[in-house]
Amino acid sequence: TRNVDYVRSQCVFTTHTPVPAGHDKFDIELVRELMGEEFPREILPHVVFDGKLNMTKLGMFFSHYINGVAKRHREVSQELFPGYSIDSITNGVHSPTWVSEPFRRLFNIYIPGWKSDPYMLRYASSIPKNEIWKAHIEAKKKLLEYVKRSTGIELDLEVFTIGFARRMTEYKRPDMLISDLSELLRIKEEAGDFQIIYSGKAHPKDIQGKMMIKKIFRAQKELEGKIKIVFIKNYNMEIAKLMVSGVDLWLNNPKIPMEASGTSGMKAAHNGVPQLSTLDGWWKEGCIEGVTGWSIGNGEPSNDEEERKDMYRKLREVIIPMFYRERDKWIEIMRNCIALNASFFNTQRMVEQYVLNAYFL
Repeated sequence: TRNVDYVRSQCVFTTHTPVPAGHDKFDIELVRELMGEEFPREILPHVVFDGKLNMTKLGMFFSHYINGVAKRHREVSQELFPGYSIDSITNGVHSPTWVSEPFRRLFNIYIPGWKSDPYMLRYASSIPKNEIWKAHIEAKKKLLEYVKRSTGIELDLEVFTIGFARRMTEYKRPDMLISDLSELLRIKEEAGDFQIIYSGKAHPKDIQGKMMIKKIFRAQKELEGKIKIVFIKNYNMEIAKLMVSGVDLWLNNPKIPMEASGTSGMKAAHNGVPQLSTLDGWWKEGCIEGVTGWSIGNGEPSNDEEERKDMYRKLREVIIPMFYRERDKWIEIMRNCIALNASFFNTQRMVEQYVLNAYFL
């Protein structure tokens, strides 16, 4: 017991996902074979269930502090592991890495010191709107030039552009936007033209994820000449940087409650790009409706049909009309993304919270 207490005093544990694949379990016979008598018998009841060593329970058992990576994720984790007290420290992104060149120049002029203290980004609310828009157009040009070079498809700088880029897997629902092509055509007809840029990779063993990429290519073919859809291959960090800064709207629609945090929308916010997303992960904290972006659904566990309808309705009635007809209001939202979300959802604040709440308790 003394040894357990000592180890516990030295360890903290962060759980990163509610998805079962993120919680490894190993057959206890295999563990015994590899570790022999090294494995302490007295902890077995706490970490072995149905003949398997649960690595998450092992981590929790030997830690004096446990946290999830967003407030919502803390609630989900507490339900999954009711025997433990779980706190939350919401993820963040590294501001100097994810702010694009045009916005970096802008912040250097209006918010000197933002790199060492990203909390200062809250002063973005005083940056003139025309400067925000100019920086955005420069970032958008860079993205569209890359799209032309890599896919041969020419997108229009003036047209509303939706971006979706992340790991292609079922719970993130990359195919939700293209699940009803007639609805997309109706949105174009009633609200205005738009184009979609996709990128991302599926895990080699994720058959469903690969099928979803195929669906995107099928939709691209079916909508040819009507709505432009591009898929940028060989997704990497450089493509991610171009996309989070160059699109007009960042789309994210994970199945609730499967997304622990998500960070791509935070990267977009650092470049003044608003997000449309289900209220899961960090967005439960970052979404102020019509101020920093928009929600899909009501935050309850996901209902595909209802969320799809809500997403289409918001694009048709609220988001695209505002982009074309109320540009001033749109740029106000862009500015809010930086001032309210980028100033908080960054690694500086995150590490400070780990230092205060977890590491030196």
